[in-house]
Amino acid sequence: MERTKSGGGELVNLMGTSAWYAPGAAAAQMVEAIVKDENRIFPCCVNLSGQYGLHDTFVGIPVKLGKAGITEMIELKLNADEMKLLHDSSVAVESVMDVCDWMGL
Repeated sequence: MERTKSGGGELVNLMGTSAWYAPGAAAAQMVEAIVKDENRIFPCCVNLSGQYGLHDTFVGIPVKLGKAGITEMIELKLNADEMKLLHDSSVAVESVMDVCDWMGL
């Protein structure tokens, strides 16, 4: 039982990280949804063109993925506080991207 409780930590110590499985599994699921034209919903970072009142900025939102790629951007109903947080997040992302542009990255 003790080894089971600490098994995750043991893997991290042996491999140096635990961040390899989840991103790979998510990418595989996204590819499967596209290849099988499943139109499954995934959280994806997309360039918004008016959704949530945002333009020309990349933000993570729920989308449907199918053979044509993003088949639908799902716009959730956000209250005023949530909308402000989303817009604040967008400003923060844009400021980081400005620095990357300035650095030539």
